[in-house]
Parts: sequence; C-alpha cells; structure tokens
Amino acid sequence: MLNSKDSTEMKARLARIEGQLRGLQRMISEDDADCEKIAQQMTAARKALDKAAHTMLACMVQQQIDDGGAGEVLDIEKLISKYA
Repeated sequence: MLNSKDSTEMKARLARIEGQLRGLQRMISEDDADCEKIAQQMTAARKALDKAAHTMLACMVQQQIDDGGAGEVLDIEKLISKYA
C-alpha cells in the first residue's frame, strides 16, 4: 500500500498524465496539429504512464518482500513479468 506522501505524488502524476491526454485530444480535434507534434506528445504521455506503472511495480515488489521476505524471488519474478 502506498504511504500518504507516495499516494499524493501518484495522484498528482496521474493528474498530469490526464492533462497530457486531454491536450492530445485537443491537438487532434481542435488544433489540427502536425502529426509529428502529436506523436511526440503521445510518446511523452506513454513514458509518463510507464514511469507511474514502474513506481507501482516497485511498491508491489516491496510489499512482496515485506510480506514474505526476500526468499520469494519467484513471486517477484512473476510480478515483474506480468506488469513490466
């Protein structure tokens, strides 16, 4: 489980990503933006979401270690292969 500081940071990160996605929608529907600029913004949004997902994966791994000890390598490997 995320502590309150990490939870606050994750919510802020997701809000920024949401803003990026809204900006992309605007670029496509209203601004008639150049395809390259749209692709750049899509890449930035995807990377931001990937970073958020990696933070959550690190949290899951830490919980696995805390719950079962470092000897649960197979379970950690399953988490990584499923979510990374």
